[in-house]
Amino acid sequence: MNPAQHASGRPPDVVVLVGDADPRGMGEAEGLARVRYVRETELGEALPGADVLFMWDFLSDALAGAWPESGGPGWVHIASAGVDRLMFPELTHSDTVVTNSRGVFDEPIAEYVLGLVLAFAKDLHTTFRLQGERRWRHRETERITGARALVVGTGPIGRAIGRRLSAAGLSVSGAGRTARDADPDLGVVHPMERLGEALAAADYVVLAAPLTPQTRGMIDAAALERMRPSARLVNVGRGGLVAEDDLVEALRAGRIAGAALDVFEDEPLPASSPLWEMPGVIVSPHMSGDVVGWRDELVRLFADNLGRYVSGRPLRNVVDKRLGYVGSERAASHQRG
Repeated sequence: MNPAQHASGRPPDVVVLVGDADPRGMGEAEGLARVRYVRETELGEALPGADVLFMWDFLSDALAGAWPESGGPGWVHIASAGVDRLMFPELTHSDTVVTNSRGVFDEPIAEYVLGLVLAFAKDLHTTFRLQGERRWRHRETERITGARALVVGTGPIGRAIGRRLSAAGLSVSGAGRTARDADPDLGVVHPMERLGEALAAADYVVLAAPLTPQTRGMIDAAALERMRPSARLVNVGRGGLVAEDDLVEALRAGRIAGAALDVFEDEPLPASSPLWEMPGVIVSPHMSGDVVGWRDELVRLFADNLGRYVSGRPLRNVVDKRLGYVGSERAASHQRG
């Protein structure tokens, strides 16, 4: 079924799952459809008969429990790049089309990753600490030119990271489902079954892969053992990609030099987590893609897709529900717009 073919002649019924605040700037969408704003407790009652669900609260796990037994909306759009919260059996095995917010976060996350790499190489976290202590302590820092970065995940965000790090002088390679020798953004792409070999050669390991059953816990004790003692791990993908207890143990034992973590298995990161105070660890609150104006961009993307839905045109950013990401890696390597 193509969800853009709305044959009833009436405006589509759009349910928007909101969290603490409603999305702003929904006037264009409200001119195209009947829009209802609901919270998690109202979602189960609102979904039957709805044509479209806009998951504005993209951190909510409520959809699986609220999905109607008779089937849900024909189209679900989420205000994030990750779609793991939508990959429950009733949705993935249905005719419902899923779209995401690919394109909004790519370049901001790539800039954030470059900032983290520079922070590690130039020891900026120590500089800020010493400044707060009014201590003058000279140190030598590292070059990033020529350093080796492995980007795990070859989707749009991983590609943007690869381009940004390459432009800054790093030697970039990738890891993904399909091996390639001359990828335009990532150079040599290693197959995931050879991830261990790729980890062993990297100074910076950047995780930008989707969270799937195959990628969950991919960075575990064995993977961390393969990394160089001087290497740093950067995770801007999903917290579930990393076995956090194994990471804490590796950091304590000095098996890797540091980690920058923007995502976690449990968010907010509990105050009891040792990661907060570990030397060489940078913790940020799931903000790597959130630049000024990002919410407005998310609303504009949904409104554009809703206009396509109403007029019968193909939707943007359709997710392959079998794999949990937009399209295929092969297509992404040629169509990166």
